[in-house]
Amino acid sequence: MGAPGAGKGTQARLLQERLGLPQISTGDIFRALKKEQTPLAQEVKDIMERGQLVPDELTIRVVKERTAREDCSHGYILDGFPRTPAQAASLEKLAAEQRNSIVAILIDVPRDLLEKRMTGRRNCPVCGEIYNIYFKPPREDNVCDFHTYAQLVHRADDNAETVCARLATFEELTRPLIEFYQSHRLLRTVDGARDPEAIYDEIAKIVSGE
Repeated sequence: MGAPGAGKGTQARLLQERLGLPQISTGDIFRALKKEQTPLAQEVKDIMERGQLVPDELTIRVVKERTAREDCSHGYILDGFPRTPAQAASLEKLAAEQRNSIVAILIDVPRDLLEKRMTGRRNCPVCGEIYNIYFKPPREDNVCDFHTYAQLVHRADDNAETVCARLATFEELTRPLIEFYQSHRLLRTVDGARDPEAIYDEIAKIVSGE
């Protein structure tokens, strides 16, 4: 868990690569929906462009469908879900049905750093490599290091106005989730302002039960 820009996606990817478990990213699923021309896709697009969260009912349905697939039979990594106590309660039921246990990890990052991480993000449309104009710029301005013919993409929802709205939404709606896991004694907090490898090392120890 963590605010937008906390590095959830990066850590989920590392855990997927090194533990062999599938990464379930609701953000990726909903961004894919934004490209479709359906009433549901338009609804998701409108919600995300306002910097708001997708409703629980829709999010939970998407997660249930995705985690029912064969590649999740031995466990999975959730990136961006749950975001609310209601989603967390549904996840408790789903985990029980699947005979899984839950490890809740909060990646904690100061707000000013979060803003730079999000507004500065750029990604390669070919390989997906992520850059940041403040912390990890490409060797050549706005061009991928690995695909020099590819112009980097700045996501529409990474503008300053939408970023502020997303952080405000997180504070209002998702903070209660932290209290939910604290009350259940399932929350572990890691310092997300460090190097990604240092963060990963700590998370891997938590996941392995150390």
